[in-house]
Amino acid sequence: MKEKKGIIIAGAVVGLLAVILVKFGNPANMGMCIACFIRDIAGALGLQRAEVVQYIRPEIIGIVMGAFLTAFGMKEFSSKGGSSPLVRFMLGFIVMVGALMFLGCPLRMVLRMAGGDLNALVGLAGFAAGIGIGIFFLNKGFTLKKTYSLVKFEGYIFPAAMIGLLILLLAKPAFIFFSEKAPGAAHAPILLSLIAGLIVGALAQRTRLCMVGGIRDLILFKDWYLISGFLAIFAAALIGNLVMGKFTLGFANQPVAHGDGLWNFLGMMLAGWGSVLLGGCPLRQLILSAEGNIDSVITVIGMTAGAAFAHNFSLAASGKGPAPNGKIAVIIGFAVLLLVSYFNIEKQTEVKMKGDVELEA
Repeated sequence: MKEKKGIIIAGAVVGLLAVILVKFGNPANMGMCIACFIRDIAGALGLQRAEVVQYIRPEIIGIVMGAFLTAFGMKEFSSKGGSSPLVRFMLGFIVMVGALMFLGCPLRMVLRMAGGDLNALVGLAGFAAGIGIGIFFLNKGFTLKKTYSLVKFEGYIFPAAMIGLLILLLAKPAFIFFSEKAPGAAHAPILLSLIAGLIVGALAQRTRLCMVGGIRDLILFKDWYLISGFLAIFAAALIGNLVMGKFTLGFANQPVAHGDGLWNFLGMMLAGWGSVLLGGCPLRQLILSAEGNIDSVITVIGMTAGAAFAHNFSLAASGKGPAPNGKIAVIIGFAVLLLVSYFNIEKQTEVKMKGDVELEA
């Protein structure tokens, strides 16, 4: 009960911080969005050239550094990796394609619902369906194999990269891109965003906040621990939006969103399935990266590449709706996930090895 109380308090704090960030400049219903903010950072670095989504988001830097400092202080930092790195890169890429079809990660999905955006309910249904498919393959024996201990220095590289991003944000050199119009130009003050990120990172590290894990555990074990954190995020953000007059109920004219139900559903279905195979949502991948998990770092790099690719090749949706190229990419993403899910089933591997031995004999 004490642990559940902790994650509920943590979720409430995250929800309130998200509303505060919107109040001070972040795009509406986007106080925190891991997928959107990674996309913006990719744009700032010139990896994608969509002029309206280019900004080094301090929230991402803060989340990573908050989780890193907390993990280090609690002696939970440990460098490890080596679990199917190329597959993880590809899964991160695909999760980002799905998220940008929906226009948000699981965290933003909850924040959109708290702002009255009913399209996010459709996204939630697709997300849960994708998690259900992922659970089916987990029960069949899906695995990305074990990780191995690595030199501690390797785990420090990702947090160090965040410090580098912060320096670039503050210095604003000519080779870094900054949007001059929304949503990339809509942001809270740097210090506020950084502090909010530090708090979220620390809380997420201690409580293991993860939307994917929450729905997965609820389905598999009837365990409400993780999902209670996101229910708290929703409740706190809903109350905050109502108090600040930021709540608008409906499907139409929602900020940074579109009303195509089918592709909202399919986009989050793709993100949910891929996240289950990875073992966590985009927020969880950031936290694990900060703890020294290089497999999650590879996943985040894959997400960054996916964001860049999505905008450079017109895969991402917009407020006008999904792009034709994006629809094709989502369908291809489902095909790839099916292959990855099937060929990483442990039982299948064992049967194949047994057959090889018999042939050799």
